[in-house]
Amino acid sequence: MSDLQINGGEVTLVHSSDLHVDDGRIAAQHGGDGTGGLRAVLAFARRVEADAVILAGDTFDNHMVTGETVERAGRLLAEAGPPVVLLPGNHDPLTADSVYARGGYGAIPGLHVLGLGDDGAVRFERHGLEIWGNPHRDYRDMAPLQNPRPRTTRWQICIGHGHYEPPETWHDPLRPSWLISDAAIAATGADYVALGHWDRPAQVGDGRIPAFYSGSPDWAKSVNLVRLHSGGEVAVTRAGL
Repeated sequence: MSDLQINGGEVTLVHSSDLHVDDGRIAAQHGGDGTGGLRAVLAFARRVEADAVILAGDTFDNHMVTGETVERAGRLLAEAGPPVVLLPGNHDPLTADSVYARGGYGAIPGLHVLGLGDDGAVRFERHGLEIWGNPHRDYRDMAPLQNPRPRTTRWQICIGHGHYEPPETWHDPLRPSWLISDAAIAATGADYVALGHWDRPAQVGDGRIPAFYSGSPDWAKSVNLVRLHSGGEVAVTRAGL
């Protein structure tokens, strides 16, 4: 059986972002459980038999969440089923005091926190797939899609956490930080660019490469379901939670 014959001849990915696991606002929406959004996304991924889950930044609202919440989220990730690829965002960067360090997330089987013990990429040889991204390592500005990786696999997914700015407003002096441009998206050469930072789902870029924000599951009530077909097609749909 070839790599791309798994799961009906395709690779199935679930893309979400901005879950903002916390002890306050998000927890209040889930009966006091700040991991409610994470729980819903992982449950959906199991239902569709996803080959991997992509969390494109701000999985946690901040690094001050309680140890109980960090532990609860860790258990969910350990029991996720499909592997989870998590990119640290501007709310939960890869600092020395991060939730990932506090919770021992580097030792959780099946969880890949990009930049934590790797070079910012993970390969799934079974599917001919590489997923890469530039983690936020502090709270300062950075270029989310800088230094694209050369393709070495059949499929390549890029994850970025930042703000897309179209060409017509790119030179606005009041633009925000962590900028993503049409050129930066195209330069990745990826099959799909999984974006985070916006609460609302949206397709961005000039169309040369499929680039989508998933939106926050608590706001959008959905995730992006990405199917990589054996013929080379990339199908992206919003799927309700």
